[in-house]
Parts: sequence; C-alpha cells; structure tokens
Amino acid sequence: MNDHDNLGTMVTDVSHLMRRAFDERARNMGISRPQWRVLSTLRRHEGINQGGLAELIEVEPITLCRMADRLQEADLVERRADPADRRAWRLYLTDKARALLDDMRPLAVGLFEDAMSGLDEAERAELLRMLGRIRTNLSRRAPQELIING
Repeated sequence: MNDHDNLGTMVTDVSHLMRRAFDERARNMGISRPQWRVLSTLRRHEGINQGGLAELIEVEPITLCRMADRLQEADLVERRADPADRRAWRLYLTDKARALLDDMRPLAVGLFEDAMSGLDEAERAELLRMLGRIRTNLSRRAPQELIING
C-alpha cells in the first residue's frame, strides 16, 4: 500500500471532493455549504440554543453567532428567547428555510448517487456499516488516547 491508499488520506480526499461537488451544485441555490450544514443540523435539533448548535457542528460559539446573524438577516433562521436563560437564544427554522432545504434535498441525493455509482446495494450497505463502525470506534476513545495510541 502506498501513501495515497491509507485510510486517512482516502477519507480526506473523498471528503474534499464531496465538498467541492456540493459547492458546485449548490452555487445557484444562494446558500453556502456551512450555511446548509447549520440549517440541516438545526432541522434535526430545532429549538437548540446557539452554544449547543455550535458544539454539534464543531465551530466556536462566536462563529455560529455570526452565521446565525446572516441566516436571520436572510429570513432563514428565527431566534427566540430561551425561557430558562434570558441571556441565551433558541434557534428555529423559518418556512423559507424549510422550503430551501426541501429544494436542496434532490441535490444532496444526486451527489450521493454520483459518489456511490458502480456500487451495488450490498456494497453500499457494507461501506456505510464499516464507516459507521470506524466512527463509533473513534467516538468512544478519548482525544488523548487517540494521540498516544493513534
């Protein structure tokens, strides 16, 4: 196996290529990939506070705050006061954001279909199963453990 075939390099390359392909396809939709990530994560966790959403998408809270500002200005996100903490805001999608996510769904499905082209159903299922196992393995290990043993 050469350096270009190791797991880390392959996963990084595939991730980069998928991001680039998504950006090309989404360019006409008027939304960036980071904004799409915020909106799609928010769809699954509607009503979450800004700090919790920042954690989920792995960005600094100030970065998420700026993103939420732009999404609110575009009428895609609504901030509501958190009844338990008057300093915090809970985030909700607007109807405009829901429609945009619905419009983008075929784009994402098409991208994944292109990426999985040539793989039959059993191969697709096996690939997802193996990647899921790798994710679980890495999620269970403490960051320090990964550095020492990785």
